[in-house]
Amino acid sequence: MNRSRRTALSTGAAALTLALGVLALAEPAYAGEQPGNTQGADTEQSGGTDNTGIYAAARIQYSGAVTKDGSTGNVTSSDVNWTPPPCWYAPYLGAKDFKKKMSEQIESAKNTPGMGGTAGAAIGEMQRHYEDEYGWTDTPGYKDYNVKKDGEGMFWAAVENPDEPDVLKRGSCNDLPFWVDNGEAPPSQYEEAVTPEILAALAYQRMQLPDTKVTLAPDATTKVNLPTWAWLDKAVFDEVQATAAINVPGFNIQATTTAKPVSLKLDPGTEDAETYPASGGCAINADGSIGEPYAKGKSDETPPCGIKYLRSSGDGTFKMKATITWQISWTGSGGAHGDLPNGTFGATQEVTVQEIQAVNR
Repeated sequence: MNRSRRTALSTGAAALTLALGVLALAEPAYAGEQPGNTQGADTEQSGGTDNTGIYAAARIQYSGAVTKDGSTGNVTSSDVNWTPPPCWYAPYLGAKDFKKKMSEQIESAKNTPGMGGTAGAAIGEMQRHYEDEYGWTDTPGYKDYNVKKDGEGMFWAAVENPDEPDVLKRGSCNDLPFWVDNGEAPPSQYEEAVTPEILAALAYQRMQLPDTKVTLAPDATTKVNLPTWAWLDKAVFDEVQATAAINVPGFNIQATTTAKPVSLKLDPGTEDAETYPASGGCAINADGSIGEPYAKGKSDETPPCGIKYLRSSGDGTFKMKATITWQISWTGSGGAHGDLPNGTFGATQEVTVQEIQAVNR
């Protein structure tokens, strides 16, 4: 379909949406328990089956380390220019269901006051697109909404990402619903048609990383000019996974996004402090841990990961922030795979720093 034809049809879709506000798929609704580090609950986008057994709308099912309500997770992308997809195209309705819904909407829109002129003409053109076998010389239509092919494919439609704040981006997938045969790929001109890579990005957006507390020695209360050791054991600091999948008749894809911890950065919460190493960034060890546990007899040694406070916190505390950087990759259906921007997540711990005249070692 050429761009001019698609633009004209999109005008009809916009007019119909303006009149009824019902063309877009329903916004996601989620259910499930709060996931943990290694085991999460399934969440899913709204949709289901009607009494014919045909899917009324494609579900995106989320599982693993994802938020329980389907909202944005706690991962912050290290690439400020990267954003999840604002919208995409996904399986919507079978032919009979689509005919029922679309014909009702078209008739209602045609009878809506103020829908004459350009908008009315666009709606009429859209109606011909779905009712005529050849609506135009350059663009075949869908005779009787492809009802004779019911069960052999689905109409696909635009889905808005409810977590995209920019309404223009969210509505940028504005082509009319189009037909895709079971087992076939969507037409190449629909670049936003859902893929494993899109599902991986959506899993990334909803990923919930564990709130891991850094072990300190001395713990919570330390002394001025006394190195404080910091570390994370591998046992509490492991990779997490989140999966997004669509499973409807004739179309099944999924992607699993994996976050692997790679470094820890310490922010003392005051400028009057030194970090070890000086950059504040502690690399991951060969065994998957970070830093080194303090042991008796190491008081004169410099910790590989830690902080030395240079003044007292007085009657209060310093809010030390430990931010973990996670390396994020994904794998999906058909052997698809790739990388996503590193993610970060930080937690704050209160540290009391006391001043003494001398430290007995």
